[in-house]
Amino acid sequence: MIIADTGFWVGLLFRRDTHHPRAALAYARWKGQLVTTWPILTESCYLLGSRVDPEAAAALLELAGTAFDVWELPSTASTRAASLMRQYQALPMDLADASAVLLAEHQKDGRILSTDRRDFNAYRWKDLQPFQNLLFEDPAAGA
Repeated sequence: MIIADTGFWVGLLFRRDTHHPRAALAYARWKGQLVTTWPILTESCYLLGSRVDPEAAAALLELAGTAFDVWELPSTASTRAASLMRQYQALPMDLADASAVLLAEHQKDGRILSTDRRDFNAYRWKDLQPFQNLLFEDPAAGA
């Protein structure tokens, strides 16, 4: 499963976003293989509702469970999320990004679709493993 981050969702549903063509291509390629978290969806819905249209936020929620999965953070995730947020406070890391790291650790796979190149180039899951941002890879490379 490929992690879908906030910037990807905003780029996908906001046609005037600079990342829209890239996000639409990635969505067509990876649909059904995407997973996200509730903190990422919360952030995405806020940005879509306030910057685009409340209907875009509702459309994203309607896709949940069919076009992509939503991973439920375990109740024990808050301690690890807090640790990650402290570790990366210079960037800083927010809860949505921490949840993406937790998801990568859970599924032992750091493939992600994110417009946030700086942060996801810096973050490490399991403190060692880099993320592989498929949004900026050549689709012909067969990632």
